[in-house]
Amino acid sequence: MSPRRLPRPLRLTAAVLATALSLWATWATAAITDVGLFLDQTENIRLSDHSRFVQKLAQIHREAPAMTSSQQWRLRYLDGWESSYEGDYAKAENRLQDVSDHSGDANLAAKALALLMSIQVINQHYDKAYELASNMVTRLPKITDPLARFLVLENLAQVYNFAGQPNLAAHYARMMRDTIPPGESECLPGVSLVVAEETAKRLSSSSPSLENAIATCNAAKQPVLVDLLQLVKGDMLLGEHLPNKVLPLLNSIRPTIESVGLYPHRLSWHVQQAQAYLALGEDAAAENAARAAIAMKTPGDVGEHLADAYHVLYEIEKKRGHGMAALENYEHYVKQNTSYLNDVSARALAYQRVQQNLLAQKMQNDALERQNQVLRLERSLTEQAAHTTRLYAVLLLGLLTLLVLWLLRVKRLQLRFREMARRDGLTGILNHQHFMQEAETLVAEQAKRSGNVALALIDLDHFKQINDVHGHVTGDLALRHIVSVVQAWLRPGDLFGRLGGEEFGLLLSGCAHDECVALAEHVREAVAATPLRLDGEPIVVTASIGMAFAEDVGFDLSRLFHHADATLYAAKRAGRNRVMTELTDEDLLGRSVRDPRPA
Repeated sequence: MSPRRLPRPLRLTAAVLATALSLWATWATAAITDVGLFLDQTENIRLSDHSRFVQKLAQIHREAPAMTSSQQWRLRYLDGWESSYEGDYAKAENRLQDVSDHSGDANLAAKALALLMSIQVINQHYDKAYELASNMVTRLPKITDPLARFLVLENLAQVYNFAGQPNLAAHYARMMRDTIPPGESECLPGVSLVVAEETAKRLSSSSPSLENAIATCNAAKQPVLVDLLQLVKGDMLLGEHLPNKVLPLLNSIRPTIESVGLYPHRLSWHVQQAQAYLALGEDAAAENAARAAIAMKTPGDVGEHLADAYHVLYEIEKKRGHGMAALENYEHYVKQNTSYLNDVSARALAYQRVQQNLLAQKMQNDALERQNQVLRLERSLTEQAAHTTRLYAVLLLGLLTLLVLWLLRVKRLQLRFREMARRDGLTGILNHQHFMQEAETLVAEQAKRSGNVALALIDLDHFKQINDVHGHVTGDLALRHIVSVVQAWLRPGDLFGRLGGEEFGLLLSGCAHDECVALAEHVREAVAATPLRLDGEPIVVTASIGMAFAEDVGFDLSRLFHHADATLYAAKRAGRNRVMTELTDEDLLGRSVRDPRPA
């Protein structure tokens, strides 16, 4: 059974399942005289000589020597490991669950559950994976075998990183590093820490943790994990606009990428190559690499890498002036990117559900325990009247505890409502008041740093016609649709808010004048190229955008708002569906200054 193809966030899980967690010397296949030793040898060469591992499994099943109960369970665990390696996750799950439930060996059960966590993540059974992770955290103190503990910590780091909890992932990675069993190296802990830093956006291509992990995994002869780290470095270099350094890096790992054939690594390799060539202006090579990545997909295959490949093709066709081809690739890009973002949301929601269920279960257990305490206290009062004073004190303590818990819950609700008050009720982005407050703060900060700020006012063209023709419900759907299209182009730190009706504000910082204008153009093109579909009928919406720059008008939000408002209406008068940045004196005098602050 061929391995299931995985999206980008699973590359660490897939790499570790393919690499295993130990590297020992191999032994020649011989007749089985000592079953325990034979099983040790078989487990130790799971990946260092996987073909011999398979031969040894076949040999022990063929010869069927007399085995103790613990040896039989260990063999079943190895069979489950092999099933997961081959991609037969259903069979692997049954075998490993059987080992966990019935082996009676806490260390062996822990190893089985650790592998089950990764399988549940690959199968997108996120609730089960996070429940297993919580279960394993409680079991950690009882796991005495160093290798079993190492495996559990490694899988906990993976699962919590995948759940969007990089700090927890880093915590378990450091625990791995502090308790490395004999025969293992610092490679896996280093990889887990690097991936956690990447998730937390604290990693760069020159981070010492990344360079140290690459050196450690090279020394440990772990080529699959070295490839993973190099691909992470490639992502960092692309994000740092250094495509000229990406291509030599990709060429250096090409032999192992092709020989191992791990799907997420091959896909990432092609996509990074396409992005680097595009950035260097080598469109033909970029197109070939992007199409090679897309050719790997099968029906139903979604992920961030495929979205990136389609975006490369969209940029190339747009440069060539092939409008229909560019639009087709852009639609593929939006579909892939939306599916990826939905999966990210599903993971986050599953993690929150599990945490809430655990909290509810704990509260229920606490409540039952408090009830039992009350019953015991009542019985004690009946039997021992002399202890009345002490029992009342215990009851009072319980009530105080409940009061403190209630006050804490009220405080959490207050914080939640405060955040809801910051958001526009329809679109979920910043409302007018909080957009202006945060914009003033950001403009002031950039003024102190001698940075640059651009304010873009976005107004949807002829939006009243949509309400008049299709109704206000469709108008609301269109507003939410346009917001999602714009958000796909925003960078971390950009402010986006609804100023009222169909007018939005976008405050950009940290980009040069031309970069800010280019981003606004991308937003305008994306809005026009992504119609809302209502019962199969496209509803095309365009946007007019007016921009003002602090470097031109000064670091004053009112002046920025006034100039952006004037350029917005200049764009309207010029025919709509365009970005305007310059004004004539007639434009500037033709608009009255609008107070940006809410009434």
